[in-house]
Amino acid sequence: MSSRPLVADGDRPREGGSDRPVTEVAVGVLIQPDGRFLLTSRPDGKVYAGYWEFPGGKLEAGESVAQALERELHEELGIEALAIQPWKSELVDYPHALVRLNFCKVTSWRGELQMREGQSFAWQQLPVQMTPVLPGAVPVLQWLAEERAYTGATRASV
Repeated sequence: MSSRPLVADGDRPREGGSDRPVTEVAVGVLIQPDGRFLLTSRPDGKVYAGYWEFPGGKLEAGESVAQALERELHEELGIEALAIQPWKSELVDYPHALVRLNFCKVTSWRGELQMREGQSFAWQQLPVQMTPVLPGAVPVLQWLAEERAYTGATRASV
C-alpha cells in the first residue's frame, strides 16, 4: 500500500474535512481460469453511479475483510465465495469519504451471477473496455498488468 492516499476528484471539496475516519471496504477481484476478471457498475442512487468497479462493500462491526467480502458477494451478486486470497490495499480519498480498499482475489465461487442491486457486469481482460472506471479500481488494473507482464494501456481511452 502506498503511504499517501490516492486522491479522487481532487478539485472537489472533502466532506468532513481532514479528520475524516477511514471506512474499511472489502473488494473482490473475481478471476476466471482464463484470466478474465469481473467488473460491475455502481447502481443508480449510489455515489459514482454508472462507474465500473470491482464488487464489494463496507465492513460491518466485528467482520473480517473475508467475512465482509463473503457477505457482500452474496448480497450483491448471489454467489458464494469459496477461495478468497487477501491481496493488496489502497487508501483512497474520495470527496464523500476516506476509504481503505482491501482487495482480495477470488478464484473460486459457487452459483450464477445475479445482479441484485440492478447493476451491470462485464468479464474483462486488459485493456478494460468499460468506462468510466472508478478511481479506486484503477490501481488494480495496473497490479494485474504487472503480474501478467502486460505492457499496454490498462483501459480504453475515454
